[in-house]
Amino acid sequence: MKVVAFNGSPRKKGNTQILIHKVFDVLEKEGIETELVQLGGKKIRGCSACYKCFKNLDKHCSVDNDVLNECLDKMVQADGIILGSPVYFSNMTAETKALIDRAGLVGTANGGLFKHKVGAAVVAVRRAGAVTTFDALNHFFLYGQMFIPGSCYWNVSIGREPGDVEKDAEGMNIMKILGENMAWLLKKVNA
Repeated sequence: MKVVAFNGSPRKKGNTQILIHKVFDVLEKEGIETELVQLGGKKIRGCSACYKCFKNLDKHCSVDNDVLNECLDKMVQADGIILGSPVYFSNMTAETKALIDRAGLVGTANGGLFKHKVGAAVVAVRRAGAVTTFDALNHFFLYGQMFIPGSCYWNVSIGREPGDVEKDAEGMNIMKILGENMAWLLKKVNA
């Protein structure tokens, strides 16, 4: 089994990555392969609403001059998907939103590419907007007919500067439990 995570933060070693790795630590101990894709800072544009994905049916977006199709391939091959984002003005980063919009449309056009995969959202926040971001990320999973494991609270941790989330003991525990529940669900779905 494999889980691929997309870090939507432009900070490659910031709080969002720390949270993803906390989940990864548990998954890896359970024998699940993990891969981190640094999405933030890469070229990825929003959906142009051309709807060529409904005509081409090739599991790719017709716009092929950015990283989206590479990300799509990783998502299709994975058993689980983690979407991680810091909060920017009460929502996810633009790169994360572009991934969701385009991958979601291509997935739908091709008969539900993500159906029955396990998906989890991870959110790093300084102060407000965490629940809005968490909710928006989960809408991608729900629309794609994916299974979402819970934790002991929303999958959110508080911190501003890189490394601050490690001081949020409750947030780090949430990520640990998320990893445990994700591993359990992956094993059940793939039994």
